[in-house]
Amino acid sequence: MFGIVRTSVNHAKGSSKTIPKHESKTLSEHKSVVRCARFSPDGMFFATGGADTSIKLFEVPKVKQMISGDTQARPLIRTFYDHAEPINDLDFHPRSTILISSAKDNCIKFFDFSKTTAKRAFKVFQDTHNVRSISFHPSGEFLLAGTDHPIPHLYDVNTYQCFLPSNFPDSGVSGAINQVRYSSTGSIYITASKDGAIRLFDGVSAKCVRSIGNAHGKSEVTSAVFTKDQRFVLSSGKDSTVKLWEIGSGRMVKEYLGAKRVKLRSQAIFNDTEEFVISIDEASNEVVTWDARTADKVAKWPSNHNGAPRWIEHSPVESVFVTCGIDRSIRFWKESV
Repeated sequence: MFGIVRTSVNHAKGSSKTIPKHESKTLSEHKSVVRCARFSPDGMFFATGGADTSIKLFEVPKVKQMISGDTQARPLIRTFYDHAEPINDLDFHPRSTILISSAKDNCIKFFDFSKTTAKRAFKVFQDTHNVRSISFHPSGEFLLAGTDHPIPHLYDVNTYQCFLPSNFPDSGVSGAINQVRYSSTGSIYITASKDGAIRLFDGVSAKCVRSIGNAHGKSEVTSAVFTKDQRFVLSSGKDSTVKLWEIGSGRMVKEYLGAKRVKLRSQAIFNDTEEFVISIDEASNEVVTWDARTADKVAKWPSNHNGAPRWIEHSPVESVFVTCGIDRSIRFWKESV
C-alpha cells in the first residue's frame, strides 16, 4: 500500500504543452476522510486535516528522502489534536512557524509547530458559525474566515477583533462561503460561495468591489484562487467546470472542461509555474490537467486513491502536490525521474 506508483500519462493530441509524468506515494492515513491540505509559503512543509479532528504536519525534504529509499526518514513531524469537530481548512503564517486550522466547531486555532511537544493550540478564535475556510493576509496581521454566514469575517490576529464589510448587499446573498483567499499582496481578497457567486473585496477598505453572480450557473462555487500577478481568478464549481476570470472586467476568459465534480467540495489549482490547471474527475477517479493558456486537456492519470480524492493542493515553489482521499490516505506526487 505504501509503494511508489508510477503513472502512465495520457496526452491529448495537438496540445501546446505536456506535463511531465508523475509518481505518487502514500505517506500516512487519518482515521477518517482527509478533508483539506495546505503547503507553507516556502514549500518546506504541508499539513492535512481530517474528519477525525486531527492535523498532520509533514516536512517536504523528509518526504523526498523517504521516496528515495531512506528508511530512516520520518516525514510526519507533528500531529495536533485540539478540535472537537472535523477540520475544514488550514493555512501557514507567511513568516513564522504558525499553522492555523478551522473546523466545524466554529473555531480557528493557532499552533506553533517549532515546539516539538506542543499538541494543542496556543491561541483560539471563537466564531459564531462553522468556519469553512481561512486565509492569512501576507503580512500575517490579519486573517479571513469564510463561514456558514454569507459575509466574510476579517480578524485582527493581535486584538481578536472581527470586522465585516461595510457595503455588503443585504439582498440576493445567501448560503455559506466555501473558500476565502487573499491575493499575493493582500490588496484584494475573494470568496467562493454556495449561492453561486464569486465576490471580490478591497483588501484595505474591506468593501465588496465586484460580484460575479451565477459564476457556475446555478451550482455552488467550491474554490477560487488568484494568479500570482493578481490579474485573474481561477474558480471551480459543482457544474463540473473550471473557469478563469479577468479581475478588472469580471469577464470569463477561459473554461476548462472534461472533469466531473458534482458532489465533493474539491478545488481547481495552478501548478507552481501557472502553466497548468489541475483538478479531480470524480467519475473516473483521475487527476486531470489542462494547459492554462489554451484550455486543452493535456493529461490525466489515476489518482491511486480508493475513491475520488477529496482535495488537491500544489506546492507554490516546485512541481510537487498532494491529494487527500475519502479513503483516509494522503498521497504525495512528484515528477518521475
